[in-house]
Amino acid sequence: MRVLMLSWEYPPVVVGGLARHVHALARHLVQGGHDVTVLCRHAAGTDAETHPATDRVVEGVRIIRVAEDPMHVTFERDLVAWTLAMGHAMVRAGTELLRTWRPDVVHAHDWLVTHPAIALADAARVPLVGTIHATEAGRHSGWLSHPLNQQVHSVEWWLANRSDELITCSQAMRREVAHLFEVSPEGITVIHNGIEERTWRVPQDEIAEARDRHSPDGAPLLLYFGRLEWEKGVQDLLAALPAIRKRHPGTRLVVAGKGRHLEELVGQARKLRLVRAVDFVGHLSDRELRAVLAASDAVVLPSRYEPFGIVALEAAAAKRPLVASTAGGLGEVVVDGETGLAFEPGDVTAIAGAVDAVLADAEAAGVRALAAQSRLAADFDWARIAAATARVYRRARVGEPQVLGRPKIATGNAFEP
Repeated sequence: MRVLMLSWEYPPVVVGGLARHVHALARHLVQGGHDVTVLCRHAAGTDAETHPATDRVVEGVRIIRVAEDPMHVTFERDLVAWTLAMGHAMVRAGTELLRTWRPDVVHAHDWLVTHPAIALADAARVPLVGTIHATEAGRHSGWLSHPLNQQVHSVEWWLANRSDELITCSQAMRREVAHLFEVSPEGITVIHNGIEERTWRVPQDEIAEARDRHSPDGAPLLLYFGRLEWEKGVQDLLAALPAIRKRHPGTRLVVAGKGRHLEELVGQARKLRLVRAVDFVGHLSDRELRAVLAASDAVVLPSRYEPFGIVALEAAAAKRPLVASTAGGLGEVVVDGETGLAFEPGDVTAIAGAVDAVLADAEAAGVRALAAQSRLAADFDWARIAAATARVYRRARVGEPQVLGRPKIATGNAFEP
């Protein structure tokens, strides 16, 4: 099949897990014999002079990358205007593409590409498949209190209701999308995220160097890696760390990642007198991350909201003991007592207890880590995920024309009846 994907991030433009998802899906669809074009963008803050539009084939995937328009808008200050401008550039590039190449299906990844995806699917008269990777209500615990929250929610609602087929990455997200956007759960296909086949073996000298850097006295070493946003729950892990250190003196924590919550987390660590116990190391290269993973005694993922949790798969691939919340898709990836230890989101006492259990019984933790690693090939293989996605493409049909008004915005919590 000929597949046109739209995504606002695609390597080397990486903001979060979406880039890795679309990159892996596109490549494995090509390996399965499909013709895939990805319409994406250059890094924010560039323009057509510094980063002109490009059209290249990389790893078998045709990548059309649009330049930003001349108007002065920024992602940070003018999110909706910036998104509309990006969409306009994508529509122009997509319209030119349709002169010589016509897809069998258009696949939109998340709300930021809703406008161009709908426009191009309509122009090509082909089905629109939408994957909703997260929701604005979910990211804000159900509250849509500000105009920006409401604007994003309404675009997500539009994508969900306009798509001819919908995909989510977990059963939890399927329920969330059905409830928030008033669509039937029967029309939503759950296809888990996957993990790339690559070696997670790390030379012993690199492991020793990472261990010496972050825990030179041999004390237990914990690792969190991912975006630093409130919904990722790192603040709860920091709050639990004093109790963990009381039970396991000297325990240290590495926090790897970037995000808007960084300054607040650094301030929290200072108030808790944990400055010397926590290393905020920013973004790590794959090689650096693998070394720290191998050196750690446990990976802790304290998310309060998590549509799926690719980082849990990466920790499993590295055979590291997992301690994770049951938020969203994490509850499907980490099976409590079998592939890791789980706790309710936001429960600081339970975080401390779960970490204590891992550190107190390394042998049992290792058994669970091996069980998690063994699940990867069966449940999270990208070739299978691509094949399942292609089946959605094949059954997608252009729906009857429909006129959609604006959705109602919940005045209270969107997750409550």
